[in-house]
Amino acid sequence: MDPTEFNARCSIARSLDVLGEKWTLLILREAFRGRARFSEFRDSLGVARDILANRLATLVEYGVLEKRAYRDENARERFEYVLTPAGRDLRVVLVALTEWGDRHRALPTGPSVAYVEEASGQPVHLEFVTADGRPVPASVVTSVFADAV
Repeated sequence: MDPTEFNARCSIARSLDVLGEKWTLLILREAFRGRARFSEFRDSLGVARDILANRLATLVEYGVLEKRAYRDENARERFEYVLTPAGRDLRVVLVALTEWGDRHRALPTGPSVAYVEEASGQPVHLEFVTADGRPVPASVVTSVFADAV
């Protein structure tokens, strides 16, 4: 298969067209922390305004964030950026990156964040699970191309 055709069919390559830049993932991290306004993203990330505007526009274009108007008292109309269902589905991507970073790029001070079940406070982690709910070690998971299924 031609590499261009393969990349066009590849879910990872198509996802990276939207998400494949550092600032994009950090914007999403901040959105999951409750940030929604341009100024909040800019202040928490220290990113240049033009880069932030570009990344937010891309996330809106691809339906990851929704742009909503708001107006503070005695101020002009502005916009906030709210996670859509597609955006909320990216939480597992951020958790996977966090777990990888904690395992392979650990800081001496330990992890900066922990993921827990909201109701119980019990730690959670990502894993592969079969359709019937059985956990499967990542070491025995393989990729099967759609043509072979």
